[in-house]
Amino acid sequence: MIFWSIVFAIGAGQALLLALALWRRPVNVQANRVLAAWVATIGVDLAVKAVWFHGPTPEWIKTFRLVGLFPFFYGSLFYLYVRTLTQARAPRWRDLLHLSGFAIGLVANIGLFLQDAAQDRAFLDYLRRGGEWPGRPWLDLLLFGYSLSYVLAGLLQVRAYRRRLRQRRSDADRMSLHWIDAMAVSQIVIWCIAVMQWLTRIPGIDYPLIYGAVVAWVFVIGYLSLHQVAVAAEPAAAGDEAAPTEAPAADDPRFPAVEARLAQLMAREQLYREPALTIGQLAKRSGYPEYLVSAVINRRFEGSFWDYINRQRVEAARACLADGGDARTILDIAYACGYTSKSTFNAAFKRQLGQTPSAYRQQHAAASAGQGG
Repeated sequence: MIFWSIVFAIGAGQALLLALALWRRPVNVQANRVLAAWVATIGVDLAVKAVWFHGPTPEWIKTFRLVGLFPFFYGSLFYLYVRTLTQARAPRWRDLLHLSGFAIGLVANIGLFLQDAAQDRAFLDYLRRGGEWPGRPWLDLLLFGYSLSYVLAGLLQVRAYRRRLRQRRSDADRMSLHWIDAMAVSQIVIWCIAVMQWLTRIPGIDYPLIYGAVVAWVFVIGYLSLHQVAVAAEPAAAGDEAAPTEAPAADDPRFPAVEARLAQLMAREQLYREPALTIGQLAKRSGYPEYLVSAVINRRFEGSFWDYINRQRVEAARACLADGGDARTILDIAYACGYTSKSTFNAAFKRQLGQTPSAYRQQHAAASAGQGG
């Protein structure tokens, strides 16, 4: 077990350094401090496990069991982190309610925590003979479901955030928190492996290996979280507050005029070239209320604001790529059309035209060469 003790010690050191870096990071301050608290807790968990796997002793049995219950509020901390990141809603005292799973675990183990030193020694001998911790496996399964529900709730928060962002910003894709999905899926996979191990004793997978995966996960969190961009918080009620008492009817007589004005702004002023264009800015330039412009885009153009602007950008890029006299690189064309990354441009282009920008340019270059010959 010395090997795993070293692995856990390395993971604990990494987690604590990462927590400090996140706490001091000036981007997404409130959310990063929630994440820092979560990662620091994981660091404490791994540090205790490093001591335990170096050589279990009766003096550490209560501490080891206490940190063994920490995973039952990791899902809750993930949810609070996502909520803070996407809604700029800092945790409050009443959010301690989200730690109920951990509290249930404490109550189920209260007898162990009240033992005297002699009972601790006897219980450690019991564990060495193959005995089980209090509440296993039914309690672990119950709390697994509880924690998993919070991870799923966090993913629903991200989905709602993306939907709101696409209604308001043209650069939504690069701020859509796809790395949050990776964090959530990693947690779910680790949880599922742990539960299967508890129930069926999978050969080759044991408790240290599962926590070894947690150590790897800490490194992944470190890489992703320290490279995150500033997130534009979108409070859940923002869209409702901005909307009028009565939404425009489907046959609102102003729709044709608004549609014509938007077409003019795209064709003549090429507003889609502005990378961080918002629907508020577009509405201001059009001279119409934001709710009316939003309704026209959603109903007449059958998509979100992000979809509408990206169609304009892809069409402009398509024309440039088909022009044999345009010697600019694909990346230069993407930037000129309002994109801020090649990956986002490639994905939008392929989604709309069914092929990559490079394949499209090559196809038209070959066609032009054939006509010239």
